[in-house]
Amino acid sequence: MLLKFYKNINETGTDEAGRGCLAGPVTAAAIILPESFENSILTDSKLLSEHKRQLLEPLLKEDCICFGIAHIQPEIIDDINILNASILGMHHAISKLSQIPSHIIVDGNKFKPYKKISHTCIVKGDSKYLSIAAASVLAKTARDAYMLKLHKEYPMYNWKKNKGYPTKEHREAIKKYGTTKYHRTSFKLLPNN
Repeated sequence: MLLKFYKNINETGTDEAGRGCLAGPVTAAAIILPESFENSILTDSKLLSEHKRQLLEPLLKEDCICFGIAHIQPEIIDDINILNASILGMHHAISKLSQIPSHIIVDGNKFKPYKKISHTCIVKGDSKYLSIAAASVLAKTARDAYMLKLHKEYPMYNWKKNKGYPTKEHREAIKKYGTTKYHRTSFKLLPNN
C-alpha cells in the first residue's frame, strides 16, 4: 500500500523508537516532507529491514524540508514514565524543526498539545502516512546508532544486536553483570523467578 499525506502541506509527522527497551533512551523524530515527496519503499520502520532503513535515512534527510531528532534518557523515563517521556521526546523533536508546522500527526493514540499547533493522533499512523513513516525510520536509525555507541562502553549486554530490548540474552547479561546507568530502573528488568 502506498502511503500518502494526511491532509495538508507543511504537516509534520512524529514517532518514537525504543519504548519497550530495558536500556537506553526513547528516541523521537519529527519531519516535514515536501508535497512532491514520493517513495515506494517507505513504510513503518518495524516492517523494514535494517538495510532498507539505512538506505532510507540519508534520502529522507536530503529530501525533507526539515527534521528533528531527540533522545530522552533513562533517568527522565524513570522519573516521568515511558508514555510521558515519549511525548516529551516528540515535543523536543518538533522544537528542532527549522520551520513551524501547520499541523502535527502523531503515531499512536496519546499526545499532549504542542504550543498552539493542531494535532491528530493516528493509530498505526506509521503504516498509513508518509511523514509518520519517515519519522519512524529516523527515530529508529538514530536510536540504533546511539545504542551502538553504548555497546562499545558495555559490550557484555550485546546492545549492538538487541538494541536494549528485553531479549533472553539481554536479561541473562543483567542477571550476570547487574545494571548500568543506561538501564531503566522503573522497568521490570528481570522476570519473576
